[in-house]
Amino acid sequence: MKFTSVFDVIGPVMIGPSSSHTAGAARIGRIARDLFGKQPTWAKIHLYGSFAETYKGHGTDVAIIGGLLDYDTYDERIKTSFEEAERLGLTFEFIPETGSVEHPNTARIEIGDGEKEMSMVGVSIGGGSIEIAELNGFPLRMSGGMAAILVVHEDRAGTVANVAVCLAKYAINIGHMEVSRKERGNMALMVIEVDQNVSPEILAEIELLPNITKVTRIKN
Repeated sequence: MKFTSVFDVIGPVMIGPSSSHTAGAARIGRIARDLFGKQPTWAKIHLYGSFAETYKGHGTDVAIIGGLLDYDTYDERIKTSFEEAERLGLTFEFIPETGSVEHPNTARIEIGDGEKEMSMVGVSIGGGSIEIAELNGFPLRMSGGMAAILVVHEDRAGTVANVAVCLAKYAINIGHMEVSRKERGNMALMVIEVDQNVSPEILAEIELLPNITKVTRIKN
């Protein structure tokens, strides 16, 4: 196995007790907030596998809520995230599920604020690392460890190429890209992990391209 960072071996700087159940959970919650684009006012968190079995004892619950409040893995406020959520008007519910999943540390997060809603499936794969497996019903495989842009678009020829050309114009290097769709010719989701954060100005330019519906980003 090749390690690219000392943190691949010892895990991230974090509030304990578990890198998988606490740090990974906080990252899942924080990416959900990033993709939503603002503070949600309600959240339903469905927990599977060992997340469902041990979420109270291992701090998975306070970590996910801390992530939804934009706390990083090392933020001491994770310990009191429930109180802060109440103060900010974020209501939440944890729902342990018994269904089988591919990975034992899986959470489906549903969030909203009265104007829009979003659902996301995140998996804590160990050592504080995570993967995003689904967004609003679109299957995907995103590491969560790199800056990324997500482009909702019509499934039309040339759309992917147009986005890639726009990124190349600004010397933004693509590390990984994948496209998923629910059915041919309908809506599709482009997930592009990049080597540097993409500015709001570039995102706005991409959003003006033909067949593009919405563009969001995850900052590294």
